[in-house]
Amino acid sequence: MDGSATPNSDFPVMHSRGVMVPRDPAVMTPKLRRALRLNGYEAKEVNAALKCVADGDTVLELGGGIGFVSTFLAKKRAVQAIHTYEANPHLIAFQHQMHALNEVTTVTTHNALLAPRKGKPQSFYVRENFLASSLSPEVSNMPVKSVEEVEVLGLNTVFRDVKPDVFICDIEGAEAELLPHLKYDGLRAAIIELHPQWIGAEGVRAVFDAMHAAGLSYFPRWSDQKVVCFRKEWPLK
Repeated sequence: MDGSATPNSDFPVMHSRGVMVPRDPAVMTPKLRRALRLNGYEAKEVNAALKCVADGDTVLELGGGIGFVSTFLAKKRAVQAIHTYEANPHLIAFQHQMHALNEVTTVTTHNALLAPRKGKPQSFYVRENFLASSLSPEVSNMPVKSVEEVEVLGLNTVFRDVKPDVFICDIEGAEAELLPHLKYDGLRAAIIELHPQWIGAEGVRAVFDAMHAAGLSYFPRWSDQKVVCFRKEWPLK
């Protein structure tokens, strides 16, 4: 459902699964608006997160996108904190607006990339379809709109600082290269969106091996196609 602007938004507002979303034309493509209107945007990820995240949890999210998942979780669960990392600098202001519009105060947004270790800023390729923006300069039929230099932080340093209970990851194929470097055993659950069209069978195996090394087991009942869940054995807290 679309509506008029609110005091917290310069744009008309639409509603999806209880979340208010500003219809900023710079971000909200017709395809995205339709997915939100039909409650289908990131539905598999959101459904898995509802099963994995409990009140009092700290959540670390890689690939925050428009801020829908973090906003939804902060409204549905009394989380301690959500730290969301998004490489696309054009989406940071939109995330802030989403959180303010929904009166969410437990989410901290970081414009940064995570890598095996802290390094020099890295080129991030922004495309007209922001969902296809990535570290790769070549994605077929999707020309680059701009190239941004983004801060690079160390994966394990961030995990040690944040100390997450639940990890959510949707980073457009970079999961296969990044996650094998994870050395953190404090997770209770993880939700990973795989991109087998880019990482292939070897990359999928690398993600599974990384999660198993972190003490988590694949849990098919909470998984849905490319969105896969891992968790520690019961009892959970």
